[in-house]
Amino acid sequence: MPILSRKAAEMPASPIRKLVPFSEQAKKDGKNVYHLNIGQPDIETPKVVLDKIHNLDLKVVEYSHSAGFQSYREGLAKYYKGFNIDLNPDNQIMVTTGGSEALIFAFQTCFNDGDELIVPEPFYANYNAFGVTANVKVVPVTSKIEDDFSLPPISDFEKLITSKTKGILICNPGNPTGYLYSKEELEKLRDLVKKHDLFLFSDEVYREFCYDGATPHSALNLEGIDDNVIVIDSVSKRYSMCGARVGALISKNADFMNAALKFGQARLSPPTFGQIAGEAALATPQSYFDGVIEEYVERRNIVVDSLNKIEGVICPKPKGAFYTIAKLPIDNADKFCQWLLEDFEFEGETVMLAPATGFYATKGLGQQEVRVAYVLKKESLIKAVKCLEEALKVYPGRV
Repeated sequence: MPILSRKAAEMPASPIRKLVPFSEQAKKDGKNVYHLNIGQPDIETPKVVLDKIHNLDLKVVEYSHSAGFQSYREGLAKYYKGFNIDLNPDNQIMVTTGGSEALIFAFQTCFNDGDELIVPEPFYANYNAFGVTANVKVVPVTSKIEDDFSLPPISDFEKLITSKTKGILICNPGNPTGYLYSKEELEKLRDLVKKHDLFLFSDEVYREFCYDGATPHSALNLEGIDDNVIVIDSVSKRYSMCGARVGALISKNADFMNAALKFGQARLSPPTFGQIAGEAALATPQSYFDGVIEEYVERRNIVVDSLNKIEGVICPKPKGAFYTIAKLPIDNADKFCQWLLEDFEFEGETVMLAPATGFYATKGLGQQEVRVAYVLKKESLIKAVKCLEEALKVYPGRV
C-alpha cells in the first residue's frame, strides 16, 4: 500500500468537529444536543443577500478575475473606507475562498519551509492546520484566563524570536477567547514587528462584533508598518453566511500582493456565487448589525453570568466575537466533552462543547478549559448552561 505524506500524519483533527460521531450517536439515542461547540450562527443571513441569490438570472456561471470580481473589490474598498482605511481595489484586495484560503496563501507567500510564526494561544485551532499545510512552525506565546486572555507581555514575544521568526499572527476580536485587543496593545505589536522586520498577520473576521461600547482597531490603521501588515477577512460570520466561502486577503505591500496573486491564479478564481452573495451583502443596513450585536450581548450575558454562578467555574466576559473560554472544575476537557455526549443527559438533553486543548499549541494546556460558542437562541442557552451545571454535579472526574 502506498505511504501517505508526512503532512497527512501531522495534520491535526479539528477539536471543534472531532466529537461529531458522539453527538450523532447521542441524537440517535434520543437525546437533544445543544451545540455550543461550533461557531455556526443561527442569525438569519441579510435579506438583501437572499433576494439577490433568489433573483439571479445567469446564463453562464463564469470564472472571475483571479483576484475576484472588480465590482466586488471596489465594494470592499468602500466598506473599508468606513473604518478610515484607504485601499486600492486593483492591487491591495484579493478575494479568496474563505478566510482560510487567504491565510494559507499568506503563509505560502511569506514563509520558507521551517520558518516560525508566533501566535498568542489559545488560538483558532485551524492555524495549526494551516501551518502544517505551508510547513510553517507555529510558536505559541501563552495568554492567561486570569488576565482575560489579554496580549502577553512583549518580553514574552521577544524571548521567542529567532533567526527563523518571520511573523506574528493575531485574531482580533479573538476566536476562541472573544478578547478584543486595544489600540495600545496593537501599537506594542507594531513596535515589535518594526524592530524585528516581521510580518503582522491580523485575522479580523469578527470586526463587526464588538460590545459594551468597544470599537475595533484594525492592524491596517497602525502607522509606519504598511509593508508588514497582512489582513485576513471573511463574510462568513459578519453576514451569517458561512457556506458562501468567500474571504479576502488585504495588504498595502505591493510585492506581497503580486506574489500572492500567483497562488490565486493557480486555483483559477474564487467562487462566483459566493462573490455575488458577498457583494450583495455590502448593502446590508446598519440596523441589521445593531440588532445582531444586541442579540449577541444578551446571549453573552446569559452564558457568562450563568457560568460564573456555578461553583468552581471561571469565565471571562469577552468584548467581541461570540465565543468565550470557560475553566471548569474537571480533570480533562477532552474526556469531559465526550462523557457529556456518551454518558450524560438531563431531562433528555445534553451539551456539545469544544475542548480547549485543541486551541493550544503548548502540550498540557487547556486541560480544564472548554470553548463555548453562544450562537443559539437565548432559551436554548439557558437550558444548555443548566445541563452543564447538572453535569458538573455528577461528573466522575470533577476536581
